[in-house]
Amino acid sequence: MRRADPIGIFDSGVGGLTVAAAIRRVMPDEKLLYLADVARQPYGTKSPRTVTRYAVQAAEFLVGRGIKALVVACNTASAVALEAISERFPSLPVLGVVEAGAAGAVAASVSGRIVVAATEGTCKSMAYERAIAGWRGDSRVTCIPCPLFVALAEEGLTDGPIVESVARHYLAPLFDGSGGEDCLVLGCTHFPLLADALGRLAGPKVRLVDCAQATATLLVETLAGCEAPADTGGGLTLIATDAPERFSRIAQRLFPTMDEASRVELADLF
Repeated sequence: MRRADPIGIFDSGVGGLTVAAAIRRVMPDEKLLYLADVARQPYGTKSPRTVTRYAVQAAEFLVGRGIKALVVACNTASAVALEAISERFPSLPVLGVVEAGAAGAVAASVSGRIVVAATEGTCKSMAYERAIAGWRGDSRVTCIPCPLFVALAEEGLTDGPIVESVARHYLAPLFDGSGGEDCLVLGCTHFPLLADALGRLAGPKVRLVDCAQATATLLVETLAGCEAPADTGGGLTLIATDAPERFSRIAQRLFPTMDEASRVELADLF
């Protein structure tokens, strides 16, 4: 591992840019290499076997570009493929957003009654339930699949009546005050883009946990002593497996401060 080497990040689409943005805020000198496997998105509706194969291929691509650490910025891939990636690259620091989000949820919740909004694949894996139970055995975790949230975020519909209607459809029964839920985990990297609408639905007494920020904090701890030199200059390289122009437009619309979003490389993983 060389300190000036980039950090690799991958997701099935634009959602993982919430993680990249969080990392840039806390580690501005690091070079980031972001891969979006848009040709095969979404991951959340696919089988664990397929997601694992896709995730390992993405990791192999980024390792081939000389990264010093890998962030799996996809909750579905983190839930089902993290072990396979770590076994494939045993000397590479590999971080997933699920463990970071679970730790953040335990820290945020007083009652231990935690709701996780996620993809179908993440909920089926029960990864959040296991991770949170490892930190707090008396917790009660309810994982709710919210697949339309991904499409809303990708289309730039991050607030307003459509988002509010879909959010009520999925989550309103859980935040009527009867169950004591006091924490909502945004268990997909697209979901922080909808945070304003989700926060209003959950109410002021419910704390939202952004897995992106939690992952960035964990990465700082993981790379202690291996940070990029101050004169490295940082930077973000975006790579997509299909439709780079469309990916660039979406990324620029959702993350206008990422001026690099106008330049997207095209890659083939298969």
